[in-house]
Amino acid sequence: MKLNLVPPRDGMQWVREGIRTFFKQPLALTGLFFLFMSLVSLLSLVPYVGGLLSLVLIPGASLGMMAASHEAAQGRFPMPTVLLTAWRVGQQRKRDMLTLGLLYAAGFFCLLALTVLIDGGAFAKLYLVGSDTSTPALQNAPLLAPMALFTAGSFLLQLLFWHAPALVHWGHVPPVKSLFFSWMACWRNKGAFAVFGVLWTALMSSCLLMASLLADALESNLGTGLVMGLALIALAMFTTSLVFTFRACFGGSLVDVTVDTLGSDEQS
Repeated sequence: MKLNLVPPRDGMQWVREGIRTFFKQPLALTGLFFLFMSLVSLLSLVPYVGGLLSLVLIPGASLGMMAASHEAAQGRFPMPTVLLTAWRVGQQRKRDMLTLGLLYAAGFFCLLALTVLIDGGAFAKLYLVGSDTSTPALQNAPLLAPMALFTAGSFLLQLLFWHAPALVHWGHVPPVKSLFFSWMACWRNKGAFAVFGVLWTALMSSCLLMASLLADALESNLGTGLVMGLALIALAMFTTSLVFTFRACFGGSLVDVTVDTLGSDEQS
C-alpha cells in the first residue's frame, strides 16, 4: 500500500471537491446522510446492545457514504443500497469490516473508561444516559477534565479510523494494519489535513451562525428547523469530501475499479 505525500494546499482542494460533488446530487447525498444518521440513532435505542451495534456499524456506514460520494462525482445517482457497500463483498472482507467495527466500539468504550478514572463515572453516565441541558450537571466544573479527555481521545480515534474502512474494503488491508496506515496518512499529510479541518470548521461554524441569526429573527419552529436543516446539509457536504482525502493519500484507482464493478454487477 503506497502512501502519497501531498502539500498543505491540497486540503483546500479536498474541501472544494467535496462541495462541488455534493451539489451534483444534493438531495441524494443529504438523504443518504440523514438515513445513515437515522439508522445509527435508531439502533442505539435498542436496549442493552443498541449502543454497541450502532458503533460497530459506523465504519461500514462511513464507507457507504464514501462510495456514494464517488458515485456522485462520476455523475451517477447514488442509490440507498450504496450504504451497504461494505457488506456486498466476499466473506473475508465482511469479517474484516466487522472486526474494524468492533475495534471502533472498543476504542470508544475505552475512552469512556478512562474518564471514569478521573471523575468516578459522572461524565460517562451523563454521556450514555443523557441529561436535561438545564441541569447543573452540564455546568459542573469537575466534568470539564473528563470532557476534555474524551474530546481529545475522540479526535485521535477518528484519525485512526479515518481511512481504515476504505483501506479494508478497497485496499484489502487487514483491520489492524489499516489503523496504522490511516494514522500514518493523517500524520504524514498533517498540513493538508490541518487546512482541511480548519476550512470545514470555519464553513460549518459560519453556516450555523447565519442559521442561528435567522432563527432568532423568525422566533418560531421554522427557525429551529432551519438551523437543523443547514447543520444536516453542512455535515453531508463534509462527509462527501472524505473520499477525496483517501484518493489523494492512497490513489483513486482502487476506488474507481471497486465501486464501478459493484455498480455494473447491480445493474446486471
